[in-house]
Order: sequence, then C-alpha cells, then structure tokens
Amino acid sequence: MRLNTKSRYAVMALADMARFNENNPISLRDISLRQSISLQYLEQIFLKLKKNNIVKSIRGSNGGYILSKKAEYIKLSEIFVALNENVKTIGCDKNSKKGCNGRTTKCITHNLWDELDLHINAFFENKKLKDLINN
Repeated sequence: MRLNTKSRYAVMALADMARFNENNPISLRDISLRQSISLQYLEQIFLKLKKNNIVKSIRGSNGGYILSKKAEYIKLSEIFVALNENVKTIGCDKNSKKGCNGRTTKCITHNLWDELDLHINAFFENKKLKDLINN
C-alpha cells in the first residue's frame, strides 16, 4: 500500500488543528513544532488544502489557519483528494487496457489487491478528522 508522506503529514497537521483549537487561527509554526514537521513542507501542503477548501487562512498578527468546516465533517478521503493523492494497493492503472505486467492480461493477484484497494478507500471515506482526536 502506498500513502505519501504528504498525506500523512496533512492528516497529522489537520488533526493537530482540530485538537488544539478548531475555531481560532493556528500558525503553521506551532503545528510544525508540535508535530515535528518541516515548516516549509507544511506551507506547501497548506497551499493545496486552502485551494481545495479544507482550510482557510487568516491574516494579521494573530493569523494562521482554521478548518473550513468542523472536524466532524472533514473526511480523510477529502484530504487525500485535495493533495492529488489516493491510496493504492496495486501498481497498475486498473482502467488501462494493458495488464499489470505490460501484457494484455492482469496479474494473477490483481483482483485481490483491487478488492483491498476498495476496502481501504471505503475506510478513509468513512473516517472523519474528528475520529482521530476522539481516540
């Protein structure tokens, strides 16, 4: 299974925001220090999250970022989509006319990994940001 570091860090940062102060702006510097994530990396991630309406930026001396909606309404799958990432358990493009191994057929385990892919993505579709801070 592949899940990019960017997605993991985005989920960590957003859970941090929801946990520490869902309503007031939080600086990326504070998140960076609490979660040990590079500030520059967080800036890149939050540009995409802002563009996809997961977070809003607030300017000013007490500025920072806030969640665009309550944590109980933000699906983890939305975060992955905002970052142009998806969880994949198979290495091939399942919509391709070519098979997994470059031939016209799929590999012998293709359906197994495809089924797992569906379960994992359904799991992230049903998990909300609020679920992470309630545990």
